[in-house]
Amino acid sequence: MKYSTKLSDALHILAFLSMGASQRITSAKIAESVKTNPAYIRQLMSALKKAGLLTNTQGQANAELTRNPCEITVLDVYRAIEGTKPLLHWDIDTNPDCGVGIYVQLSIADMYQEIQQAAEQKMQVITLQDILDLYHKKLEALPPEQ
Repeated sequence: MKYSTKLSDALHILAFLSMGASQRITSAKIAESVKTNPAYIRQLMSALKKAGLLTNTQGQANAELTRNPCEITVLDVYRAIEGTKPLLHWDIDTNPDCGVGIYVQLSIADMYQEIQQAAEQKMQVITLQDILDLYHKKLEALPPEQ
């Protein structure tokens, strides 16, 4: 099963735009960094624009963040990209005649809801600026090039 990377790709886009704020950055340039195709990047950027996290003009390399990176949370981006889609999914295709199958899955669903709430609480306090700050720390920790 392939896992969705939409959230991390959307955060990548926002970080890329934030770090290159004075430059004209194309979807092709971002796609090169994300290692994907420009159409996928434009799709994510469209969702981010609809959510009010960035502004751009179709066909032009002029995308910009609408807020300061310290005002954009991971939860903002998650909701822009995934909507209300849960992080974890329980199996709804179990044998309806098996009490274990039904009630174990319903119990799992309750636990997943708790996990979802905890994750969203944490995503609400992590900002794009936090990600950028950690990025810079990681760069500083690299050994000097010879």
